[in-house]
Amino acid sequence: MGNLKGQTLFITGASRGIGKAIALKAARDGANIVVAAKTSEPDPRLPGTIHTAAAEIEAAGGRALPLVVDVRDEENVRRAVAQAAEHFGGIDILVNNASAINLNKAADVPAKRYDLMMDINVRGTFMCSQACLPYLEKAANPHILVLSPPLNIQPKWFESHAAYTVSKFSMSLMAYGLAAELRSKGIAVNALWPQTIISTAALNIAGSALGTLGRKPEIMADAAYVILTRGSREATGQFYIDEAVLREAGVSDFAPYLTTPGTEPMLDLYIDA
Repeated sequence: MGNLKGQTLFITGASRGIGKAIALKAARDGANIVVAAKTSEPDPRLPGTIHTAAAEIEAAGGRALPLVVDVRDEENVRRAVAQAAEHFGGIDILVNNASAINLNKAADVPAKRYDLMMDINVRGTFMCSQACLPYLEKAANPHILVLSPPLNIQPKWFESHAAYTVSKFSMSLMAYGLAAELRSKGIAVNALWPQTIISTAALNIAGSALGTLGRKPEIMADAAYVILTRGSREATGQFYIDEAVLREAGVSDFAPYLTTPGTEPMLDLYIDA
């Protein structure tokens, strides 16, 4: 297994949560991180901006470029990717982490929220991947990592939140399709999803105390690190689960990842008991 020293990671939604955790993990190797997110000014409900994340990344040993990026906006994405590549001399890894969530049933999802999920989750994943391709093709060990679930097609995952499930499964289908298309170019495209819910500020807003029953974002960062430090021709088109990745890498104690010590973490959506 290698490390990420000197590699450039373009991470969407990296101002907080899982995206920031992945950024900090890579930064400790001395990686270059493009903090591509919308939050440039503090939000009283959600701590962290692209600037505070950049400061943490540099304190951890990495180099950071904070950019205001709306993944729904094609021109914004293309400009940001070009600026990042010029600043750092290329792009080695894309992490499609930005995502929108609404867990309501079909009758209760406003069109605006439906469009938001489809535009950020599906269109955003595609547009960022497309924009990064010319640079990934020149990278020594290129990866695209999509934070989306295994394609576990069962009625129970649709009956309460069909719109959200369709958007997340569409991200996974995008990853699978890109993996097939880019295999011959040596660009790995894989998906990663948590075994249990991950405690983030966004989850706490959406689900009150749910975050206390989850694991810290660092478990996803550690799993992503294992995947992204492998050779890009070793595996592509895979749907990875964080715990399984880490167990295969030799981790057996998951207690340090618990948000609330001694609790049994709740399984995430799309994971069967």
